Amino acid sequence: MAVLSKIRQKSALLIAVIGIALLAFVIGDVVRSTGGGLSRNVGSINGEEINTQEFLHKVAQAEKNGQMSNTQASVAVWNSEVNNILLTTEFEKLGLRIGKDQLVNVVKNNPNFANNPEFLNQLGQFDVNKFNQFVLMMKQAGQEQWNAWLAYEKELEKVGLEQMYFSLIQGGIYTTQTEAKASYLADNSKVSFDYVTVPYSTVNNEEAAVSDAAIIDYMKKHENRFKSETTRELQYAFLASKPSDSDKDAVKETIESLLQPRVQYNAETKKNDTIPGFKTIKDVESFVNANSDIKFDSLYYAKKDLPLEYQEELFNLQPGQVFGPYVMGDYYCVSRLLDKKPGQRVDAAHILITYAGSAAPGSTRTKEEAKAKAEEILKKVQEAPATFAAVATVETEDPGSKNNGGKYEDIPNGQMVKPFNDFIFNNPVGKIGLVETDFGYHVIQVINKKEGAKLATVALKIEVSDATADELFTKATTLEQDAASANDFIMTAKGLGFDTQNDVTVRPFEEFLPGVGNQRSIVAWAFNKDTKDGTIKRFDNADGHIIVKLKSKNDTGLMPIEEVKPFIEPILMNEKKAQIIKQKMTGKTIEEVSANSKASIASVSEVSLNAPLITNIGNEPLVVGTAFATAVNQNSNLIDGAKGVYMVKTKNVANAPELPNYNSYKAKVENGVRNMAQMRVMKALKDNAKIKDNRIGVIQ
Repeated sequence: MAVLSKIRQKSALLIAVIGIALLAFVIGDVVRSTGGGLSRNVGSINGEEINTQEFLHKVAQAEKNGQMSNTQASVAVWNSEVNNILLTTEFEKLGLRIGKDQLVNVVKNNPNFANNPEFLNQLGQFDVNKFNQFVLMMKQAGQEQWNAWLAYEKELEKVGLEQMYFSLIQGGIYTTQTEAKASYLADNSKVSFDYVTVPYSTVNNEEAAVSDAAIIDYMKKHENRFKSETTRELQYAFLASKPSDSDKDAVKETIESLLQPRVQYNAETKKNDTIPGFKTIKDVESFVNANSDIKFDSLYYAKKDLPLEYQEELFNLQPGQVFGPYVMGDYYCVSRLLDKKPGQRVDAAHILITYAGSAAPGSTRTKEEAKAKAEEILKKVQEAPATFAAVATVETEDPGSKNNGGKYEDIPNGQMVKPFNDFIFNNPVGKIGLVETDFGYHVIQVINKKEGAKLATVALKIEVSDATADELFTKATTLEQDAASANDFIMTAKGLGFDTQNDVTVRPFEEFLPGVGNQRSIVAWAFNKDTKDGTIKRFDNADGHIIVKLKSKNDTGLMPIEEVKPFIEPILMNEKKAQIIKQKMTGKTIEEVSANSKASIASVSEVSLNAPLITNIGNEPLVVGTAFATAVNQNSNLIDGAKGVYMVKTKNVANAPELPNYNSYKAKVENGVRNMAQMRVMKALKDNAKIKDNRIGVIQ
């Protein structure tokens, strides 16, 4: 619950909070570490080397403060290092520097400061004097804290320089009136034409088959589009560690035995005692805690909060009645109803009015002003209770309920702060009143109270037995041994009951594999220099056994064929099909081509360059562009379109009328280019940089 679920820490902890924020800024520079260790650099950008020790230090900080995995942190830090080096070089070329006033502007826009009330004045605006006081506090907090701040300040300077750099680039982008006019004409000029087409689909794929060699050749010709890290292609089989039917039956038998009395030898009396079963035991809590894998729960639950599959059976029990055994997730359960009480869950709505100094930050009104406003709202909603939700939507300062008319549902006793909790549980449905908490003043409406059921449940986890675990391990080792000589690894695994994945492409710093989740150790193994093509290895974990085969390595610097085939194969196949189709699309006019190819003539009316849609076919920009370029009543040459081969005969070109100016189109084009500028600049810098990545050999 956004405002009421807990009381926030006071501003006395500001320095500690900001200190954490400083460490969280881990993608930039941190205090340099020195000393020995790994001798090889983790990589270089245009000859500037990235020290391995410093890199690993940053990765550790990112992993800790960013709550990410080591691999994710490594990727994030590497990308940041590349960007920082490339941009710093650009800053130095241009002689960019950042002054104190510019740095303050960066701070103003940083959410660590801009959204923190400790740095705002009474008008909610950033207060430079408060910020300067904070910097002084940081300096007086000790050398370690001060060094952290100085490192953070350097990162703020980099942010400011980046903003300046990209602003300069965006400011230099200009769209001419000619470009603006071209954009206008592409939207508004229309062409109408007749056409004849033979679709590519009329030629069988077998007649235009594309080889892997042709796909590789295409990638080499368009290398910039298909650049890739080194990759590995894997096959693997997964045998989940799941309880067998025998394991499930054994747990069910055990839990059923707990329902009935049982005889147990008493070592002290040297006699057999009869222990009551779950159905009749009086000390239910002790029985549950002694026999269940999930401890006793004393809460009352509304019907809607019970497991959906067994809601009716559980809630409709009479006190003392037992339901089960039943399966819930990984557990066999039996439940006994202990009690039912009305009013155990409450639906309530509130309107929170805060004040300066309350636990809800951001308010500038005094406590007296807040109370006066709350009393005014109370009077208003008491006179018209039906308006409570509407008034709450406008007036409440609790963001957690503002969009829901101030309403919270199914509130259990004890969840809210005490004054709020006491009001909703001690007053009848419909009551509207005012209470004060540490968060401010609450105008509260009790909307509904629900009956609650108190259930005792014995739950035994259904786990893999030792016998089943041995059986699964034997099956996994059998596949591992047989796979090396098997003609078809995947079919062999399927025959043994494994789930399989075929032709899975992985990159050096990936973690997740389809069907088996996070398997970083498998990816690292696949990229180990000692792992050869065809190598097979078994990986055991809590979820089961994975038998992996390294099918192939790809160190070409181009994307794997299987990844690009869905994109490249249709292009090359359609080129072959076009040559086949053109052999029967003979003639100099669409009438002759229609007769020779037995394809009918169709018409298109008023299409534009920016919306080149041919009815029942789809977008055909080259075809529409050719129609614009062909003289009226003239036939074009054959056109290799997106969906087939075409010939067009232009009937009419309606050029858009001249405008006094094209300023709206100029702004549209200019904004589009500016919005893409940062991404395109970074891509250009990386494409033209000499980036050497040693991470696989050094840290993996």
